[in-house]
Amino acid sequence: MSVMVIDYGSGNLRSAAKALTVAAAQIANPPCVIVTNDPEQLRHAERIVLPGVGAFADCMAGLNALPGMVQALQEQVIAGGKPFLGICVGMQLLAERGFEHGVHDGLGWLSGEVRMLTPADPTLKIPHMGWNQLTVTRPHPLLRGIASGAHGYFVHSYQFHAKDSAAMYAETDYGGSVAALVGRDNIAGTQFHPEKSQAVGLRLIANFLAWRP
Repeated sequence: MSVMVIDYGSGNLRSAAKALTVAAAQIANPPCVIVTNDPEQLRHAERIVLPGVGAFADCMAGLNALPGMVQALQEQVIAGGKPFLGICVGMQLLAERGFEHGVHDGLGWLSGEVRMLTPADPTLKIPHMGWNQLTVTRPHPLLRGIASGAHGYFVHSYQFHAKDSAAMYAETDYGGSVAALVGRDNIAGTQFHPEKSQAVGLRLIANFLAWRP
């Protein structure tokens, strides 16, 4: 099988691809990890990963700048049902819209919005950067072997507000509840960076590679 990592100018592209390769090497018949900006290649993918670092608007603009990419994602993920993982801003792009530097449409695959972090504790710094505990709110195949109390590595100033609580699978506390893992059907997204989250991140990636929604 092949795992396609979408190259649209995102900052954590190579580290995400490397983490996928490391996790893949631990399983029998490891998948081929391919970095691509060619929407035609998505037809040959079994799984698709959308990384992301930076501002919501810039990342969405980068994705839209690749002719046919958004349509190909729609065809392969929504219509085709291929397992999909969004990471950090790649997860935020699943929302209907984002409010970073204006109002911008997202992919609209999950009902919700991306708004600035507003921790109740004024001493907490923005961006939220570093290790934070995860609280599993609902079981999900990507969280197999990852219990509440495990830590993920976060770097973000905006957060996903899901309209449907059923889309929330894990959260963290940063002066209030912050979505850590969201999803539905064959779609999942993590606000934390699996590629920077050491053993926890590699476990989540391995679970993604084994996931059959």
